[in-house]
Amino acid sequence: MTSSPARRRHLTSSPFQPAAEVEIEQFECGDAVCHDSYGMGHVIGREPEAVKVDFGTTTVRVPSPFRKMTKL
Repeated sequence: MTSSPARRRHLTSSPFQPAAEVEIEQFECGDAVCHDSYGMGHVIGREPEAVKVDFGTTTVRVPSPFRKMTKL
């Protein structure tokens, strides 16, 4: 299991804007998805940090965050 690096506290006196929170898309079993490399598929399983997707010819475990996959 990989852990994310610790986030630094944003000081109110800082001239820089705080880092934007990245929202990770949530998928449910049965959702139709499109992946940049594999194409169209359906979610067939969920894990805490990944989803299993059936793309017809192959089944792939896609880890979170799902940067290359979108819900249709």
